Amino acid sequence: MTVGSEDDLERLKTAGRLVARTLEAMGKALEPGITTRELDDLGRAMLEREGARSAPEITYGFPGATCISIGPDVAHGVPGDRRVQAGDLVNIDVSAEVDGFFADTGASFAVPPVAPRIERLCRDGRRAMWTGIRSVKAGGALNEIGRAIEGFAQRNGYTLIRNLASHGVGRALHEEPTELATWYEPQDKRRIHDGLVFTIEPFLSLGDDWVEETGDGWTLRPLGGAPAVQYEHTLVATPRGPVVVTLAA
Repeated sequence: MTVGSEDDLERLKTAGRLVARTLEAMGKALEPGITTRELDDLGRAMLEREGARSAPEITYGFPGATCISIGPDVAHGVPGDRRVQAGDLVNIDVSAEVDGFFADTGASFAVPPVAPRIERLCRDGRRAMWTGIRSVKAGGALNEIGRAIEGFAQRNGYTLIRNLASHGVGRALHEEPTELATWYEPQDKRRIHDGLVFTIEPFLSLGDDWVEETGDGWTLRPLGGAPAVQYEHTLVATPRGPVVVTLAA
């Protein structure tokens, strides 16, 4: 999507604030003993109370309102009867449609107590995402985002999952530009135009670079089972830099 008016931007921000607040509430509710279905029910209630619809549900028939993955799973986990335990690394991805506009956000949460390396991984997952966000400017190259994130990962001793990418969003959950690498792709010559709406969502890992489905048709897990985190924002590119729309405030 390309934002074409102030009204477009405000509607996109409305969707963005809602998914951000939903993600925030779900993260605060995480505690040992809660099931992923109970977490999902919380998310669904918040979305539906504001007239929103779950984007993965209406787009792909996903069996839940939100995606909740417990490590080593990293993405597209199906809510169910599994209970969260102390020490779990949990990824929550919330995307929704509000009045024809879609926004997408996600974050990983470590349920205490966790090892220092997992705390560091979560901290650096956020830093990797913001490193990519800060590189965005209308007129710039899309692959500069991946260059920035990959440089951060290499400097800090991490790998990146390379078969999960960022994507365009706005009028649909996934739209052009597709396959936005969070690692450097020198052959990608696309440019960032003014008003372009897309996500930035690196998957930072302690050793893996590929995921595969676990067998349920949805859930994705690193091949080697190394811990991995994902942090995601939806943003709009402008000549002055990015406008992040998936902020709770």
